[in-house]
Amino acid sequence: MKNFPRSVIAVTATATLLMAVACSSDETPASPVAGSWDDVVAAANVEGSVRLYSTQHPANLEALRVAFTAQYPQITLEVTRGTDVEMNPRIETENRTGKGVGDVHMSSDPSWIRNTSTSGAFSTAIVGPAFDDPAYERDRSVINNQLFLTSAAIFALGWNTDAVPQGLQSPDDLLDPALKGKIGVVNPGGFAAVVDQYQFFEKNWGTGDFNERLAAQSPRIYPSSLGIAQALSSGEIVATPMVQPLVREMAAGAPVNWVLPEPAWGTPWYSLVLASAPHPNAAQVLANFLVTEAGQKALSYGYGSALPDISGSVGRAQDIALPDTASLTPELTAKFQEEWERGFQR
Repeated sequence: MKNFPRSVIAVTATATLLMAVACSSDETPASPVAGSWDDVVAAANVEGSVRLYSTQHPANLEALRVAFTAQYPQITLEVTRGTDVEMNPRIETENRTGKGVGDVHMSSDPSWIRNTSTSGAFSTAIVGPAFDDPAYERDRSVINNQLFLTSAAIFALGWNTDAVPQGLQSPDDLLDPALKGKIGVVNPGGFAAVVDQYQFFEKNWGTGDFNERLAAQSPRIYPSSLGIAQALSSGEIVATPMVQPLVREMAAGAPVNWVLPEPAWGTPWYSLVLASAPHPNAAQVLANFLVTEAGQKALSYGYGSALPDISGSVGRAQDIALPDTASLTPELTAKFQEEWERGFQR
């Protein structure tokens, strides 16, 4: 038998890997290469690019890009940010046509998450070693070996410290007549997660009539929690039950503060490697990075983290349950919207 030098074997293996990746780029996306995690990373370096779809905060996504690039300089991370209302149909179209653009998707839409985890139509199995880190608690964090918990938005009571120097201690403080007309809330129209938030208020705060009493406060209505945070900072409103922890605003010197109520509502982000990913190996590398300490530190500022003891995190993502989507069907959310409008827009 003829013996070849190791250098020749290494070059031949690399060439084979390059050919495999190149061939798959013009066809239906392949699965990650067979072999070790090092083989997957090598193939990802050859692919050289990966695209993330996400609804996360832009600053966190930029921090993620910087951290990922530092660890994987041969792979360019590109981020497309948009709402679930925008991103989910795009993913479905890419999957149906076989013309994938995105590689990994991070969603907070509970109905889409549950439907996708059941059908398996848009995702592929995850293979990275970080998912088996005991600190990640795979049994609480991964659904059907495909969707994985990445972070969670945990919502707080917020106030303007100039107008409400005594602050807020509990949701009941929002019902003070002195705050009438000065509270901000989010319109739930089109957002199942916001419908779930109002339903959470009714079940967990007060005596079953919290939403009715909140509506009687004649709150100002905003399209998103981001708009509420801005209105609190400017003094346009002075309090809210529906804002993410105001860590960025406080760091920038805005006259605001926040506290997590007991219990606090939140919504988890689950991510998936897309079945239509044009860079299937780089997608696996990014997915794995999202649940490492470096990835979590980038993503978790002001959010719940999927690993413990992450600086900048405000809680643990595993403590935020995925909403029960049985009460969030299109018919039921439409009915809730009608009832909400009668109470809050009178």
